[in-house]
Amino acid sequence: MEASTKFIHICLLGLLVFVGIAGFGRVEGAGECGKSSPDNEAFKLAPCATAAQDETSNVPDSCCAQVKRIGQNPSCLCAVMLSNTAKISGIKPEIAMTIPKRCNIPNRPVGYKCGRKYFYLPFVFYVFVLFIVRLLV
Repeated sequence: MEASTKFIHICLLGLLVFVGIAGFGRVEGAGECGKSSPDNEAFKLAPCATAAQDETSNVPDSCCAQVKRIGQNPSCLCAVMLSNTAKISGIKPEIAMTIPKRCNIPNRPVGYKCGRKYFYLPFVFYVFVLFIVRLLV
């Protein structure tokens, strides 16, 4: 009986830790793009549609202005390029990420890698599961 109680306590603790980690940083209005969602920011980049699909096309000034604004926050720019709106629009992220250079934007985030921010979450969960298994064995 004592082992099953210990198991229940460990599972509840694990659930609380996982929910705490998963919910961390998910405050309403505190996303990658502040109070605006990446999909809403993607709509503002409509003038960039052709330039984000063909790297030989000219980039309109209105596109460069929006990219310069959003590019001040590289994690927002990545979230926009990887958003559902961008995917549905046929945006090619590898081409879209060349737009800041094609616009000659100074101080652009050269070498910034999208998608690395949340790498730790699955890893932490994996380590936690291994820890629980070792306790139970």
